[in-house]
Amino acid sequence: MPITGFPRFARRSTALGSALAAALLLGGCGAEAEPDAEAGKVTVDRCGEPVQYTTPERAVAYEGGSADKLFSLGLTDRVHGYVMPPANPPVEESPWASEYAKVKMLSDDLLNKELVVAAKSDFVVAGWNSGFKDERGITPEILDRLGIQSFMHTESCFNYPKYPEKVTPFEALYTDLERLGKIFKVEDRAGEVVGALKKRVAAVEEKAPKGDPPPVFLYDSGTDRPFTAGNQVPPNDIIKSAGGRNVFDGLDQRWTQVNWEAVAEAEPEAVIVLDYGDQPAQKKIDFLRKSPHTKELPAVRKNNFFVLDYNEGISGPRNIDGLEKFARYLRDLGN
Repeated sequence: MPITGFPRFARRSTALGSALAAALLLGGCGAEAEPDAEAGKVTVDRCGEPVQYTTPERAVAYEGGSADKLFSLGLTDRVHGYVMPPANPPVEESPWASEYAKVKMLSDDLLNKELVVAAKSDFVVAGWNSGFKDERGITPEILDRLGIQSFMHTESCFNYPKYPEKVTPFEALYTDLERLGKIFKVEDRAGEVVGALKKRVAAVEEKAPKGDPPPVFLYDSGTDRPFTAGNQVPPNDIIKSAGGRNVFDGLDQRWTQVNWEAVAEAEPEAVIVLDYGDQPAQKKIDFLRKSPHTKELPAVRKNNFFVLDYNEGISGPRNIDGLEKFARYLRDLGN
C-alpha cells in the first residue's frame, strides 16, 4: 500500500520578483473570504474551515515555500522570522534573498510550539503533516487555544482531518496567495502576483510539445522503495504543464511510497530528481545508475535527468520557476 506523506526529510526531522512586479494582470481562483462585522477582521478558509483572522504583525514561516509566499506579497515587514530545516537549500539562493536577510532565522530544525510561543508570533504559516503535526504537538487547533493564528498550504489540505480540501497543486498556490492577500489586506498585490504566475504558466503550456506526453518519474528518495509524487503535489502540475506525464499521476495522493516494479513498468523517458539541501541530487542519480531496479530504465540509459530544486517542488511561487526550467529541458529532449 502506498504511504501518503510529504518529502522525505520532513518525515524525519531570473528572479521571480521582477517578473511579478512587471506583470500587472489580475487573477482569481475563487478563494472564499468575507469581511467580518468587527473592524479589522476577515473570515478566510483554512483548508475547508472558515476562520476569523485579524491582520498579523509577527508572522513565522516554516520552510521556503511559506516565506516565499509572504515575501512575494510584499509582507516582509509583517514577518518576524522563519524556520528552515536542512532540506531547504540556502536562503541566499532564493529570489527573495534580500528579504530573508531582513528577518530572523529562528531555527534550522523542525517547527514546534515552544519556538512559536517564544517568538511571540501571532501567525504561523506551514503545511499539514510537515510543519503542523499531531505527533510534534503543534497543530492549528493547539495554536487556536493559545490565541495564535495559523494558515496551512491548501496543497497540504488533501488529508487534513475534518476539514480537507482538494484542488490541483497550481490552483492551491493561487488560492494561498489570494487568501493571504485577504488576511493581510493586500488583495490588489495578491491579484497582481497570481495574474503574473498564471500568465507564465499559460506561456509554458502554449509551447508544450504536441503528441503523446513523455512519461516522467519524479525521484524524491528511498532505496528499498522509492518516494515519489502523486497527483496532489506541485511536481505533478509541473510535469503536466510542461507537456509530460507523471507516471504516477493516477495516485490520488501527495508524496507517496511506491515500488520499483511499478517504476520499471512505467518506462519513464525522463527522471526528475528532487534536490534537497542535505540530500544532493547527484547521489540520487548515482544510485539510479547503479541500482538493478533502475539502471536499464530508458531515462537512465539515455542520461535524461532533470534536477528540481527543493523549493521548486514544494508549494510556493518558485513552482513556476521549476516549471519553466523543466519545460525548456523537455522541449530540448524532443529535438
